[in-house]
Amino acid sequence: MKTINLTEQSVRDLNQALHDQAIECTEREWEVLEPKGQHNIACGLDQNISVDIKGPTGYYCAGMNKKAHVTIHGNAGQGVAENMMSGTVRVKGDASQAAGATAHGGLLVIEGNAAARCGISMKGVDIVVKGNVGHMSCFMGQAGALVVCGDAGDALGDSLYETHIYVKGEVKSLGADCIQKEMREEHIEELTELLNRAGVDEDPTAFKRYGSARQLYNFKVDNTSAY
Repeated sequence: MKTINLTEQSVRDLNQALHDQAIECTEREWEVLEPKGQHNIACGLDQNISVDIKGPTGYYCAGMNKKAHVTIHGNAGQGVAENMMSGTVRVKGDASQAAGATAHGGLLVIEGNAAARCGISMKGVDIVVKGNVGHMSCFMGQAGALVVCGDAGDALGDSLYETHIYVKGEVKSLGADCIQKEMREEHIEELTELLNRAGVDEDPTAFKRYGSARQLYNFKVDNTSAY
């Protein structure tokens, strides 16, 4: 295992070393010490490597991740796993706003709570949150799945496209064009697989499913007030 202490080396040095693994992989396991909430840690990775970050991180940790498996042993700042393409990112704490924003693929697991706009404009990523999510989560969600084992704040799924949303707890309110839908057998199977991948022990039959009413896909003058 390669260990980098961020009190002795810069984030730029760390990221360069991690990016170099895409050209020639010399080390599969990495450990990052003393992150102390610094921004942009482990961004833009493009190799099947494991990165353990031993402490809290700032903005955009593991952004644009591809193939790598990143674990944050603490809380994560705004935009964790933003625009992730593949691989996994696990936060062993809480996540700030816009976790998984615009992400195209991979799996994001948040073991604590996620703040506002979790999964905003998500495009294929799967997000599993063991706690609660804040307001406007899954705003304009296009594809993938958002699983919330706790409660959801106001305007869940506002202007939603085709992301599947599963919530075990209470939903404060639904956003424009988001409705509760029937939980059929194929959705139980999908949710079971997602919970298993995330290592979360929950009963999938205890969740409710939410999705798009598909009334805002095209402009209709009768819906002007909802736009």
